[in-house]
Amino acid sequence: MALLVALITFIIVTTIVALILMFSAVTKDQEVVRRRIESVRKAEKRGTHSLDLDLVRDELLSGVPLINRLMLRWSWSTRFHTYLVQSGLKIKPAKVILISGVVAVLSYLIASYYNLRFPIPAVTGLACGAIPFGIIAWKRNHRLRQFEEHFPEALDLLGRAVRAGHAFTTGLEMIAKESPEPIASEFRTTFEEQNFGLPLRDAMLNLAERVPLVDVRFFITALLIQKETGGNLAEILDGLARVIRDRFRIYRDVQTRTAQGRLTALILISLPPIMFLILRVVNRDYVQVLFDDPLGPTILAITLGMQIVGSFLLWKIIHIKV
Repeated sequence: MALLVALITFIIVTTIVALILMFSAVTKDQEVVRRRIESVRKAEKRGTHSLDLDLVRDELLSGVPLINRLMLRWSWSTRFHTYLVQSGLKIKPAKVILISGVVAVLSYLIASYYNLRFPIPAVTGLACGAIPFGIIAWKRNHRLRQFEEHFPEALDLLGRAVRAGHAFTTGLEMIAKESPEPIASEFRTTFEEQNFGLPLRDAMLNLAERVPLVDVRFFITALLIQKETGGNLAEILDGLARVIRDRFRIYRDVQTRTAQGRLTALILISLPPIMFLILRVVNRDYVQVLFDDPLGPTILAITLGMQIVGSFLLWKIIHIKV
């Protein structure tokens, strides 16, 4: 018994220490240095020749060194970190995975406490564990949409700065100071990268990686071609801003014409779970059969799977990409 108590105490203390180390945040200055070093590392990978930057540190995926070394072995962790950067959240991938795992285990235990038969607790745990990733995806899409809406204004500001005789890098600094978020933060990072010594081409390619939008790629491609072949940069920026605004006008027109279809899809998606909850409250015995009968959990699992597939298909139908 004493050995068991000692083992449990050791596990609890180790878990608490690991959580404290994982959730301990780095200082702001360390974060700025880390971002700049990471930009240089990406440029080294992208270049055709070696820059002899053997002392550049890899970006931390976790505050715990052991977990960080383990995650660096998997390619998906780096892609997931890029996804987090695009969402604008200042959180490490290991924290997200830890939060998701804790939520999944707690929801599974709560569902098992109410004597719900398998696979309902497992499905509940998986669904609740996916909530943090869903929030990250929503934040990323919302941030990219905001960037896309304000991007033409940034191009107009850059075009006016070029016409006034300012250098292109000065125009980037003006966008970072005068534009709203997230435009300001992304262009501020780009300006700091090239001001730190990174070539402008690599700094712009890093911007395309942080903001994976077609309009940004058009802007960077046009800029790099203009730098090599010459031409009127102000006219190029004005034309690109006009094209982006026209595309947004078409997008809003499509949203208006598909409003009825989106409302119908929302009703069809939300109707089954709402009716299930209403029947659960009004007539509990009528729904309890699904939990008492041996085939009940299987039927519920199949129904949930069909509901997810149907919701995905409806969502794809009503969302037209412009």
